[in-house]
Amino acid sequence: KTELTKQPPPTFKWIFFLTYSLPASVLPPLCMSNQTVRHGFPYQPSSMAFDPVQKILAIGTQSGALRLFGRPGVECYCQHESGSAVIQLQFLINEGALVSALADDSVHLWNLRQKRPAILHSLKFNRERITFCHLPFQSKWLYIGTERGNVHIVNVESFMLSGYVIMWNKAIELSSKAHPGPVVHISDNPMDEGKLIIGFESGIVVLWDLKSKKAEYRYAHDEAIHSVAWHHEGKQFICSHSDGTLTTWNVRGQGRPIQTITPHGKEAEPNTETEASSVVQSFVAWTCLSPFIIFSGGLSYDTVGRRPCLTVMHGKSTAVLEMDYPIVDFLTLCETPYPNDFQEPYAVVVLLEKDLVVIDLAQNGYPIFENPYPLTIHESPVTCCEYFADCPVDLIPALYSVGSRQKRQGYSKKEWPVSGGNWGQGTLSYPEIIITGNFLNSLLISITTSLFPVLFLLVMLQVLYKLKTAKVFDRNRSKEDKGSTEVSDEDPFAIQIMAWCPESRMLCVAGVSANVIVYRFSKLEVTTEVVQVGLALTPEGSNFPRLHRLSFCLSSLRSHSLLLFVAFCLLACRVRSTPLKQSAGYQVDLVIQLVWVSGEPPQQISSLALNSTYGLVVFGNSNGVAVVDYIQKTVVLNLGTVELYGSNDPYQRQPRSPRKSRQPSGGKEAEKGQNKKGTWLQTRLRLTSSGSATSEDRCKSPTSGTLLYFCLRVLYLFVFLATVLLSVCPPRGANPLDHRDNSFSRSRSSSVTSIDKESREAISLFYFCETFARKGDSTLTPCLYVGTSLGTVLVLVLTLPPAGEQRQLQPVIISPVGMLVRLKGSVLRMALLDSSGSLLPPSFDPWFEPNVTTDGEEKVPKRRPVSVSPSTSQDLSESQYAVVCSEKQAKVVSLPSQTCIYKHNITETSFILRADVVQMTQGVCLACFCANGHIKTLSLPGLRPLLDVNYLPLTDMRIARTFCFTNLGQAMYLCSPTEIQRITYSQETCENLQEMLGELFTPVETPEAPNRGFFKGLFGGGAQSLDREELFGEIAAGKASRSLAQHIPGTGGIEGMKGAASGVVGDLARARIALDERGQKLGELDERTVAMMTSADSFSKHAHEVR
Repeated sequence: KTELTKQPPPTFKWIFFLTYSLPASVLPPLCMSNQTVRHGFPYQPSSMAFDPVQKILAIGTQSGALRLFGRPGVECYCQHESGSAVIQLQFLINEGALVSALADDSVHLWNLRQKRPAILHSLKFNRERITFCHLPFQSKWLYIGTERGNVHIVNVESFMLSGYVIMWNKAIELSSKAHPGPVVHISDNPMDEGKLIIGFESGIVVLWDLKSKKAEYRYAHDEAIHSVAWHHEGKQFICSHSDGTLTTWNVRGQGRPIQTITPHGKEAEPNTETEASSVVQSFVAWTCLSPFIIFSGGLSYDTVGRRPCLTVMHGKSTAVLEMDYPIVDFLTLCETPYPNDFQEPYAVVVLLEKDLVVIDLAQNGYPIFENPYPLTIHESPVTCCEYFADCPVDLIPALYSVGSRQKRQGYSKKEWPVSGGNWGQGTLSYPEIIITGNFLNSLLISITTSLFPVLFLLVMLQVLYKLKTAKVFDRNRSKEDKGSTEVSDEDPFAIQIMAWCPESRMLCVAGVSANVIVYRFSKLEVTTEVVQVGLALTPEGSNFPRLHRLSFCLSSLRSHSLLLFVAFCLLACRVRSTPLKQSAGYQVDLVIQLVWVSGEPPQQISSLALNSTYGLVVFGNSNGVAVVDYIQKTVVLNLGTVELYGSNDPYQRQPRSPRKSRQPSGGKEAEKGQNKKGTWLQTRLRLTSSGSATSEDRCKSPTSGTLLYFCLRVLYLFVFLATVLLSVCPPRGANPLDHRDNSFSRSRSSSVTSIDKESREAISLFYFCETFARKGDSTLTPCLYVGTSLGTVLVLVLTLPPAGEQRQLQPVIISPVGMLVRLKGSVLRMALLDSSGSLLPPSFDPWFEPNVTTDGEEKVPKRRPVSVSPSTSQDLSESQYAVVCSEKQAKVVSLPSQTCIYKHNITETSFILRADVVQMTQGVCLACFCANGHIKTLSLPGLRPLLDVNYLPLTDMRIARTFCFTNLGQAMYLCSPTEIQRITYSQETCENLQEMLGELFTPVETPEAPNRGFFKGLFGGGAQSLDREELFGEIAAGKASRSLAQHIPGTGGIEGMKGAASGVVGDLARARIALDERGQKLGELDERTVAMMTSADSFSKHAHEVR
């Protein structure tokens, strides 16, 4: 599969020898693919359950996913094959099992006693739809209510239906002719397991006697029922209704509620009737020894901007807790799992659409617990993502020290209540960091008022630091905008691309408004003015007048909303003119802004890179490339893409038709000037000015001329409003970022036939390095490689001044030297290898405190020395190898001869979305993710295929935008707007993955049952048990109809182990399983024997006392 480029015979023989002298260090058996863990908030949650003994929380989603949470660091992700929504979850408390009911009328039993939970049994209903499930504590019989109003009973051990069925026509009054509706609630009496309460949607509640198989009491209400909750003594229950009322019923009542309250109803005025709030009641909680009622909903619709609320009624006090998102489900946490014990809640877990909140009920003010899981990755959609492994050891503590100051105050002082499970034995020996940038609307005002990248530590995925980039700009919004929580489609502050150097801690961020912000890391708080550099990137051959800065009054145009919106887009990214107070962490060092040209907005930045050793930031788009010196705050280079080729342009381009100059007098191309001071610095810009203007005048903004000239400029801008409107103001509902991501405009082949595509060649890659710049060079030179969308790699030579004071004064000189190589498709990734095939990392400077030093002077970093040239004996051999990967193929070029020695066509029918040269434990390889879902790895420098897995079909452009590889065989992507999926393509990690995963189930003793007391035990006033096996078994109830439901055995867990075991190992496994089961049965027998002896002693004692 390795293809050699045709060369003359002497050169070909030399290449043939070199091919076999560089064996790949990463062999095919060392690469494989596997999912590791999923982080973030479950996307579109639908249900929730909690095990009070194991302290495990389960959340189901509308896509059929299950997320299980224990203590921080113990998480698990499961997926139902059908993908149907999870409508309800039920834990087998302290049994290590979970029952899930789906919207496709199927019920599944999950085994949680293994690190990767699996389904043991499934039951699919054919003729009835499931609406509600109930599993009593320490019971193996599951009650299932259906849409027809019937209740079926399932044995959770065998997952077989019982012949005992509660039909709706037997439950309601015989005189009633109407159908009661679907079953919305099922629960047994806490003090009598033989009494079952069934709630129907129409408002009818039935107390069913399981032994006599008939309805003992019936309770009717005019409004629909949403939920029912028992009092722990079993004498009363509460119902919530659709009209916002709560009704309290006595079990032995006469058909009327003993109390009806409307917590959020309107007060009655004189001579008027009381009017209840007309909102659907979502949930209702229970009462305890002291009246304690918790419910959601119940508020009226007449309040504009009403937020979802949770109401807590404790005694005479009522607290309304507002939530940021709609409430999906909530449950209360109690220490005891027994429903007949005193229910003293200590917390309530509220599942929102985009967040999980746990409220402390034991403290005044009901503070929330600090969530240890970073469930909210971003408050708005993620637009870009970068993944770093094996970072410097001092980086994590530095980020944590400054990020800890950003945490909110007022959290509960108690520990996080979800604390089940154990951590895995295996651990990662290196830290991992994820940087994500988001898209946040300018009208959304909350604690985070702008977009920000967030750094994550991927041991337990803890949020380290948040950075708000919009603080740099002036954002004037009205009070109406601040009260809005909707996410708009247009935001000029969205992050598009990022570049980060972990060693020097330099960060560079590019936004959709064609602005670039350079950040330095500092541990000290400072107040500085924001320095700004403006430039215009235009294609070669266009004679566009430059519009550098626009600042005019719009008071006379406020009646025209269209002009106001365009003016907002023009002025939205205006840098703050006042000093900016910057806290410890990442602080703004420089802002680079691409300006509008002839009424047209600048093209979005397509590539970005920085180098701390050289002190340079480079970015490019479809017009050209610009290099900025962030040390001197000057523009070093500003060239069109065509100018990078010089006279060696391989394409026959047709220049675009130049537009007529809008200047009052005829303009011509100006010389390139330089200005190092001021907030708007123009350096080496091709400016259009009038005939004999001086260099100093040409650097001034056109708005600094006469009033007539300025008016003509403004008038000219309004002429172009009609053509600019479609590009500036996209239609409502069309996200400009999504439009960019869903249209792959990059070239897919090397044979370019469209002149228009050639004239719009975009910059796709930058790579700083020290290499042999020209063919036949013998010394290493700082260089910048530039990759284009047409598959060309160009070389720029950097001439840097000496370090120290001269670096602050002398300019950096950049010279194009020609083309290195051409490939099919857009260039995606590039790296350098040494003569032994090891990866050569880019040069960097270690981090230093930029604000203060020990001697009080500014600290100037020292540039790393350039490597010496190879010795004379090594001149005949190659010293470096350049690895270049495009959308279609990969090539390895030897340096300094610039000869292609390896070439491999990675894909023919698809194209590559992401490619990275990664460092593995035993060598270097090239990792690629294709649009058809394949993950491929190639050895370096030989380009031998190591791995080709059809991992994930590209169904969402979010995956293409966020997929990224990193060192040591790790990769990640956003599988949903709120979840991060991590994968590994390293065999070593896959083999140790089982040990690294945490355990959800841990052996914990079940709490003792509540003491009934002497008098209750004597007169039979305690809880009454029920032998459900005798009542629901096949002998007493018979067999269920086979057509009603279909039993599907699971493929995982112990049952799967029994079926898959074979040979000697299988016999040992079966013997071990049999011993475990026998030991468990013996243990249960011992427990029953002890319980019988205790009961006999108690009976004997009572009998003697009666005598």
